[in-house]
Amino acid sequence: MKIDLSPTGSARVYLGTVAITAVCIAISLFVDSFNFENLDAQELRRSVTVDILLPLCLAGPLLFLLLRKVQQLAISHRELSVIASTDSLTAVLNRGAFTLLVESYLQEATQQTALRSGSLLVIDADHFKTINDRFGHQAGDKALKIIASTIRGALRKADIVGRIGGEEFGVFLPGALEGEAVEVAERIRKAIDETIFPALNGGCELSVSVGGVTFGRNVSYDELFSLADERLYEAKARGRNRIRMTQLAA
Repeated sequence: MKIDLSPTGSARVYLGTVAITAVCIAISLFVDSFNFENLDAQELRRSVTVDILLPLCLAGPLLFLLLRKVQQLAISHRELSVIASTDSLTAVLNRGAFTLLVESYLQEATQQTALRSGSLLVIDADHFKTINDRFGHQAGDKALKIIASTIRGALRKADIVGRIGGEEFGVFLPGALEGEAVEVAERIRKAIDETIFPALNGGCELSVSVGGVTFGRNVSYDELFSLADERLYEAKARGRNRIRMTQLAA
């Protein structure tokens, strides 16, 4: 695993080493200060020098190595957390991480009225089996990457996207009312529809169907997903490459 020790992170290690070493020197001088009055000038200089150099030469390098190792472990832990929560193919959240984040938001919304609104979109690639059958699974994987990248490019910074099935993606839009959710869904649908996927035997058109639900009260993830999934199947039944939205009753 690659450890990216940024300049900022390295600076913190150096500053931490200097600060803790200085504390060690101060403690050493304080403890030894009770004997200073019994020393002559030469002995005092020798004692102070030892009190400074000993922590500086011993504690300094050891503290630096310790803090460096702690930094590396922290970065490794963070990278492992990212890997565990990310879909390896599309680089968006996996189903578990996506569900957990949305559920956490909805749980927090039970305590904060300002959070009790938003929208959930379920996006499914149209005729995806045909792409796999005609061009192979490697081409299908490329199509999923394009779809995931296009979805990410259409979202706000606070929005959440995850791959929740084979060719199915979930998008959570905190605070988005119906009009804004429809706008985002249409932006995604249109961008993917205008993408020409370069397959092996000529171009291959991509499209998605989108089902969505908007809420303005306390609600569970399962309830939102069930309603959004129903709208998705309506979009599929009506010819695909379209959006179907509903608003959760108060």
